Amino acid sequence: MSLTPVDEVLDKIKHQASLLVDEEEIDLSSALGRILSQSIKSDINVPPSDNSAMDGYAIDSVGVSKGTKLKVSDRIPAGTAGQVLLPGTAARIFTGASIPAGADAVVMQENTAVIDDEVEIHEHPQKGQNVRLCGQDIKAGEIILSLGRKLKPQDIGLLASIGYARVPVYQKLKVAVLSTGDELVCPSEIPPNRLKPGQIYNSNQYALIALIEQLGMTAINMEPVGDSFEATEKAFLHAAEIADCIVSSGGVSVGEEDHVKAVVDKLGQVDIWKLAIKPGKPLAYGRVGKTPFFGLPGNPVSSFVTFNIVARPYLMLCQGCPDDELTQIQVPAGFEIKGGSRREYLRVKLEVDEHGHISLVNFANQGSGILSSLSWADGLAEVEIGAKISKGDAVKVRLL
Repeated sequence: MSLTPVDEVLDKIKHQASLLVDEEEIDLSSALGRILSQSIKSDINVPPSDNSAMDGYAIDSVGVSKGTKLKVSDRIPAGTAGQVLLPGTAARIFTGASIPAGADAVVMQENTAVIDDEVEIHEHPQKGQNVRLCGQDIKAGEIILSLGRKLKPQDIGLLASIGYARVPVYQKLKVAVLSTGDELVCPSEIPPNRLKPGQIYNSNQYALIALIEQLGMTAINMEPVGDSFEATEKAFLHAAEIADCIVSSGGVSVGEEDHVKAVVDKLGQVDIWKLAIKPGKPLAYGRVGKTPFFGLPGNPVSSFVTFNIVARPYLMLCQGCPDDELTQIQVPAGFEIKGGSRREYLRVKLEVDEHGHISLVNFANQGSGILSSLSWADGLAEVEIGAKISKGDAVKVRLL
């Protein structure tokens, strides 16, 4: 079977992806990382009125110049409304306080001197200086956050600034995570000095759960699946009943103990199998019944890379977020490499020299079982099929 190009796979699965969750309304304090199910429009201006950007004196700039002395007629702390500014006077004002009617500028206190009940101005003020205008940040009726946005901490603050106590979001996508292999054990089951020959710790399960939860989804931690057709079938049937999507690792190759593809062929269909990607060629995508399924490779780096490159954008679309792939930047290579017959994703680190120039360093051992390379790396450098990369060439990097 020929290998399917990565971009062809991405186009196909994105076209097939559909929203799999309903809407709900939650408290703003719980909304970090959630996906907006509606665009958010502000009902108010922010700030709600002209206000001072400095501690100082509110004045009418007309006729005021350096050396002018004005009687202080009012004191306006933030949160209070001042009186109409009397002609020929100044109002003591504090940061955030509303500009009184009759004033059009604020002179910061460092540029003044107080003499008895008067303030002397030590600069030539300009109309509008140190004044934050009504609606300068947000205007009433303006859409401030769009449908499908994954909420960041700064978005939470923005929503609070317009009075949102509850937010319309999509429910969390439920993703069943399971690993196949008789050799797998959990760290909590057996201490390192008691591992039996052939046993390994199930790192994929923990990494995939963390990746899924980092996306704001609910990861369902399934029991490890033994290397038999019957056990694999039972596990996949159960996962399809309780989850919106299934992500598995291992068992998608062509060995006698690899049963995932055969089980999915029986219970549903495999639409894609074997990608032109390195690491991670044995990857399956399809459905178990009506439940979308990704069968990732068993090698830990392959599992991590294929999840981020292939499964992540699909899952985010199912969650209602149309644009949440890994951030991409162009960085000069600090190494040389010749691309092979598959698109390769190298583990790389950003390095800054004494002149502030950034270049890429690649991990010495790019084997698909070298999990430590992922903890070391800042990103994945993309090397196209057959491409020749020399030192200094710009390389596309997906930041982790």
